[in-house]
Amino acid sequence: MAYEAEISRTNPTCFLFLIDQSGSMGDLFGSAETSKKKADGVADAINRLLQNLTIRCAKEEGIRDYCNVGVIGYGAKVGPALGGALSGRDLVPISEIANNPVRVENRTRKDDDGAGGLVDRPIRFPIWFDPIANGGTPMSQALRQGRDILSQWLTQHPNCFPPAVIHITDGESTDGDPSQAMQDLTSLNSTDGNILLFNVHLSANPNAVSISFPDSLTNLPDQYARLLFDGSSFLTPAMRAVAKEHGFNLSDGAKGFVLNADLVLVIQALDIGTRPTNLR
Repeated sequence: MAYEAEISRTNPTCFLFLIDQSGSMGDLFGSAETSKKKADGVADAINRLLQNLTIRCAKEEGIRDYCNVGVIGYGAKVGPALGGALSGRDLVPISEIANNPVRVENRTRKDDDGAGGLVDRPIRFPIWFDPIANGGTPMSQALRQGRDILSQWLTQHPNCFPPAVIHITDGESTDGDPSQAMQDLTSLNSTDGNILLFNVHLSANPNAVSISFPDSLTNLPDQYARLLFDGSSFLTPAMRAVAKEHGFNLSDGAKGFVLNADLVLVIQALDIGTRPTNLR
């Protein structure tokens, strides 16, 4: 069965994020996050996910390079979006992610106070990726660039657990129908299976409701949601197991598609799509 390859330092996997940075990402996130812009919320989600990945790859002797990670932004331009010492690089070993945040911010987190209430606790929050909202939505170009990056990766790691691509967008492609670009991306494969594509669609359609990992087009409000659903990969059994941990009861036909998500759901979707399995 596919998607069972061991993930190790000698046979790492890869996570690639494609992030919409168009002007409309400066709009407010949605009903559950009305005080936060979409670009800010997505940046927080990506930075939290990168921190979680470094923790999962940490062993007593340090960070083991079980995966490489890339973040490609697209808006006024298309290209690598990590900052600081990692700027301009398509893919970076997870140990270099851990060692090179742009900065570490002091923030607060609400935790259980043990008496039925919540208390603010200070935390250190590393930043690798900053929010940008500018320009159009060259989605097809971004998907093609992702394909080029991962095609080279697969040449070097032909037996890896297949790379996962997490694509977050709020809009309509401004450089043509991206269907073929998504198909070309997911047609790439290692000996263990095809690339996995997640699409997180932050829809501005007033008729859109929050839908997580559906198995059909039912209740999708427009052609853009349906297009992204069609291009998304089916969840693997391991991903469905992670989804169950988050409270989702999914069918075998569930796809890696999330519509009209609030920030919590975006974070859950990222975790489901990037939880490393079979680490050795």
